Amino acid sequence: MLSLKFLAALSACTAPVLGISVSETDSSYTVNTGSTYGFKATISRSSCDVTSLYFHGAEYQYSSTFSHIASGLGSATVSYTTSDDYVIVKCVADNDNFDLTHYMVFEDASNSIYMGTYTVSEPAVGELRYIFRLTGLTDAYPNGNVSYTAGGTAIEGSDVFLVDGETRSKFYSSDRFIDDDVYCAMTTDASVHACFIRPNSQATEKSSGGPFFRDIDLNYGGNYHSVTYYMNSNHVQTESYRQGFHGPYVFSFSRSGIPKASEYDVSFFDDLGLTGYTGASGRGYVTGTASGVSTDFPTVVHWYNDDYQAWTYTESTRKFTSPALVAGTYTMALYQDEFLAATTTVAVTAGSTATANIAATAAALTDTRTTIFKMGDYDGQPTGFLNADKQLRMHPSDSRMSNWNPGTVASTDTAALPMAIFKDVNNGQVISFSLDSAISSQATLRIATTLAYAGGRPQASVNSYTCSAPSAPTAIDSRGVTRGAYRGRGDVYDCTIPSGTLVSGDNTVTINVISGSSGSEYLSPNVILDAIELFY
Repeated sequence: MLSLKFLAALSACTAPVLGISVSETDSSYTVNTGSTYGFKATISRSSCDVTSLYFHGAEYQYSSTFSHIASGLGSATVSYTTSDDYVIVKCVADNDNFDLTHYMVFEDASNSIYMGTYTVSEPAVGELRYIFRLTGLTDAYPNGNVSYTAGGTAIEGSDVFLVDGETRSKFYSSDRFIDDDVYCAMTTDASVHACFIRPNSQATEKSSGGPFFRDIDLNYGGNYHSVTYYMNSNHVQTESYRQGFHGPYVFSFSRSGIPKASEYDVSFFDDLGLTGYTGASGRGYVTGTASGVSTDFPTVVHWYNDDYQAWTYTESTRKFTSPALVAGTYTMALYQDEFLAATTTVAVTAGSTATANIAATAAALTDTRTTIFKMGDYDGQPTGFLNADKQLRMHPSDSRMSNWNPGTVASTDTAALPMAIFKDVNNGQVISFSLDSAISSQATLRIATTLAYAGGRPQASVNSYTCSAPSAPTAIDSRGVTRGAYRGRGDVYDCTIPSGTLVSGDNTVTINVISGSSGSEYLSPNVILDAIELFY
């Protein structure tokens, strides 16, 4: 292959050549991959902004605001090198707001940009994201128009809008990291897709929040479509940020439908010598079998420490093999769907495979008991409760939601009980049930929650007995349910019910949300329900 430096030196306006090439001006580099669809990207030499994205005869980069880390690095030292069939653009930012190195890797004949971001410290803005601002691509995959906010009226903060009678938000585009491997902006006729792709577990191993974390993917606001790759943020943040090499993650244009993550092999990153990157030689595996969780739910195993995280679904037999993990000691967690079932510790050695089985220890899954009633399942989600089927993609005030205050609900009718209890909207939800005979022993009322807002926690009454007020949960400094979030710390509250409280005939459980904090309507203190069980 001809030297790319030589080709670039010939002229700032290089004539078309076969194969990948780089053209230089005083202000920019333009990489032409030589693909069938003529993919070219122009990058500012002073800021690392992507200022042009040309694909299949059309310009897709918004001209007034460019594409970059955060809202732009401001200033950066930008250079490029070549390695076999690859051009590696390197951007080093060391200023008051950033201490990082961002890589964009272009492959001969490809329509993709392979990316990696090495951080020494968290950006001053307090989050880490890459955002493409694209024109001509108004539709979205996979969740449709839930994040189409163009022409809308803001109803909460500056990020939830009412559009044609429906609530919309960029937050409603999110999916769980474990499932969110491809998302795209696209033309209305689906002839062009511009997608972010997570090709393997390395794409999220330096993120925070675990397998069920969700963050903004897409937002069409009118001037352009934001296609965003979040590496970390405080959007329902449950653990500290990790620094180091984030990626590889991939941005790709497609004329042949929605790309598949499995089609992207990023093993060549091992040979590029990128700062902070750990290749296959520094990694090992964990294999084992999970037990004690129901076969009615997906089973997930999660590895994490201060520096890395990874996860996998188990096989139907509950056997599992981890992704390639950087050598070190990890907490290994087991989930029944999203409900934490157990944790243990495992050591990973480079070039080796460790064996470590894990069995559920959570009382809700393992204790022997007689259940009087149970609403919902211990799955770490509000699935089955009223409005849970809509909450991910719309605001609680949306007209498509069912009434949040349905009145007394039978313990046999989970679908009638709201998935969330708001102090200012539907406090004092009542569950009714009947007993053929009184319960002579003590009983336990268990309320499993998935997320709390503004210090909200449930205090229940069973007939005339009122449970002690629980202490405030660990705070999460972020709106939750109104942004389509439900995943928090998964607090479980048990209340011991004295003998003689449960009587023959009609009984009730009343659930109130208590908090020392205030708020109005759907921003009042609240909790999201996972399961409610009364047992002895």
